[in-house]
Amino acid sequence: MKTLDDVIFIDNLPTIDLHGYDSQTARVAINDFIKDNIKMKNEVIAIVHGIGSGVLRKTTNETLKNNIHILEYKSYYYNNGCTLALLDIELCNNVQKIQKKQKNC
Repeated sequence: MKTLDDVIFIDNLPTIDLHGYDSQTARVAINDFIKDNIKMKNEVIAIVHGIGSGVLRKTTNETLKNNIHILEYKSYYYNNGCTLALLDIELCNNVQKIQKKQKNC
């Protein structure tokens, strides 16, 4: 999968539901979720933040914008209470290769 425009159904995507979280807890949970999915080599994830007052959506967008492992993110077309993110799996693989080379030196 190359872009988020290819995503139609999110039922089979890894998903985190942030309902009931405050902004700080949501930020930590999102970053942990990204790390876990990079390890599992999942390219696309879904983050359910709800519509509400927009606090969790804002936190989600800020967290994704500041995370180096995110290539692209956007609101899910069919549900504005959900954000999709495309992970940079290759970045993680390249960093691991460099770390292994440094250990061998």
